[in-house]
Amino acid sequence: MGQAVVSAELVKAGAHLAALGLSPGSSGNLSVRQGDRLLITPTGADLAALDLEGLSVLDEHGTHVAGPMPSKEFPLHLALYRRDPAAKAVVHLHSRHAAAVACLPPWSPRSAIPPLTPYFVMRVGQTPLIGYAAPGDPAQAGELERLDFPFRAALLQNHGPIVTGSSMRAAVDAAVEVEEVCALLLLLGDREPRFLADAEIRELTGKYGTPWDMGARLA
Repeated sequence: MGQAVVSAELVKAGAHLAALGLSPGSSGNLSVRQGDRLLITPTGADLAALDLEGLSVLDEHGTHVAGPMPSKEFPLHLALYRRDPAAKAVVHLHSRHAAAVACLPPWSPRSAIPPLTPYFVMRVGQTPLIGYAAPGDPAQAGELERLDFPFRAALLQNHGPIVTGSSMRAAVDAAVEVEEVCALLLLLGDREPRFLADAEIRELTGKYGTPWDMGARLA
């Protein structure tokens, strides 16, 4: 797949996420991996108005090689690509419901979000809470990269979600699913919800290959 096609996919994804209201103002950033290069949205970019010719290009070490200055969150993107060779795209948003859940205590040590819906389990899987750091702090990327269990999405504490996908479409779908399950969780409030049972989780993760540690639930 050529760079022009990959760039077009990224621009289309940005417009789609903005149209859904998941990228207010100039918040959020997207990237795609193409070989040993990373195409990423520039710093301060409006995802609704990305330019095919105006994307930043980094090498696999994070060196800026072309285009405008990249988003300051690029270390998080690089960390996720290093963790998972299958990851081809990363979406980071400030979507309000997921950001709200990122301000709450995590449901378990390995997932800030409980197994509330089958689509969350099958499209995303366990989603750890990463400790707070100022935006762009490379130490947060280091914390994310060092986690010793599998995941495809995380909540950045008091900040928002970041997700990976095997394609830009998959990453966008996962980001939307994270926002939706967080909205449901907040809507339930103090009610005691029914979470998916262990057998139901195993069936979904076995079929769709998503990560979920059955022993990581909080007491």
